[in-house]
Amino acid sequence: MYLSILIFPLLASFVSGFLGRKIGVTGSHIITCSSLIISSLLATVAFYEVGICGSPVSIHLFSWVDSEFMSISWEFLFDQLTVSMFIPVLYISTVIHIYTTSYLSEDPHNQRFFSYLSLFTFFMLLLVSGANYFVMFIGWEGIGVVSYLLINFYYTRIQANKAAILALTMNRVGDMGLSVGFFALFALFGSLDYATIFSLAPFMNETAITIISLLLLMGAMAKSAQIPLHSWLPGSMEAPTPVSALLHAATLVTAGLYLLVRSSPILEYSSTALLVITLVGATTAFFAATCGLVQNDLKRIIAFSTISQLGYMVMAVGLSQYNVALMHVVNHAFFKALLFLGAGAVIHSFADEQDVRKMGGLINFLPFTYTAMLVGSLSLLATPWLTGFYSKDLIIELAYGQYSFTGMYAYILGSLTAGLTAFYSFRLISLVFLTVPNGIRKVYLN
Repeated sequence: MYLSILIFPLLASFVSGFLGRKIGVTGSHIITCSSLIISSLLATVAFYEVGICGSPVSIHLFSWVDSEFMSISWEFLFDQLTVSMFIPVLYISTVIHIYTTSYLSEDPHNQRFFSYLSLFTFFMLLLVSGANYFVMFIGWEGIGVVSYLLINFYYTRIQANKAAILALTMNRVGDMGLSVGFFALFALFGSLDYATIFSLAPFMNETAITIISLLLLMGAMAKSAQIPLHSWLPGSMEAPTPVSALLHAATLVTAGLYLLVRSSPILEYSSTALLVITLVGATTAFFAATCGLVQNDLKRIIAFSTISQLGYMVMAVGLSQYNVALMHVVNHAFFKALLFLGAGAVIHSFADEQDVRKMGGLINFLPFTYTAMLVGSLSLLATPWLTGFYSKDLIIELAYGQYSFTGMYAYILGSLTAGLTAFYSFRLISLVFLTVPNGIRKVYLN
């Protein structure tokens, strides 16, 4: 059952990609969506068994590299962290598959798109379920490649080409650091298995641990769009909206966070690395919020808010509150996907116009979309008793309770960021829905 969670999206991707002409557009829709739904149901069962009943599962398939004392095997570990990541990845992926059937109904290349989406889901699942760093790295590189393919989906547009190449090259910078980190891990521990490394971490030289932690952080900074490797994320908004929702809200950008949370037994033995992580996270959160204030493109505003929330998560990791970081990852995935899908509905109904200055007054035309985006925005700015409140305010409280330089730094910047978030979220809502209509007359008459 556990492996079939991984296999279903992969099979769906192959069928949709290689037999696309045979099964047709509708067949591709049916196969990918049903596979994802089955995977989601299985992941729910897995979450019950592993997460709630507390019985982790380890599956060893076969040995892969066996040379001298380096043994790397195809091995999967389904523990609480893995199944907690399964839930948002699979649920949101399923919802986005179903959404895309309508969103891209006019597009001539539906099979290719659905093939990429399912393949992306497979690589993401591979990343979170691998039992050693090598299997994780295959998933890591896989989502990097598929994100390139998806951002470049409209490959005739120069802007899409530029955005995709930017995303790929920036992620290569991080992957280089991550690879060097793996070499250092192997040089120090003689293994790449999580279990071996984490049980030996307390006995290792602190300087070596710090270097490894900072190299892992470099990989996470590229994938999770932290300063200074953040500029690919707003650029990647050239892709169709479902891609923005799947990659840049829910799954791809949380891979870096997953790496940090998974490596927490290493990070915990290096106070220097934790200091750097907190500084990076808090600075990113604040900086991205200030950028979000002045954007005019509807999707770019949401992209900067994503970077800002990722800053919060990294900040929580730096304060050693890994459970809270994971909670914010899951919560943020859901309400940010909601915001992006709402934005997609707005853009689609508005003749593919993305400039918020040319919108306005849409509350009378799209009342349901308005409601959905309002709920998403309220959750984003941590309104009490909505999702975002429980994790985001908890991060700020924990920062306040640290009584250290990093704690105060994170607390002050986190609180300022929360205010800025409220401002640009409401600016988005009011410019798109509440003000006087600023668009072209015939668009409104549609």
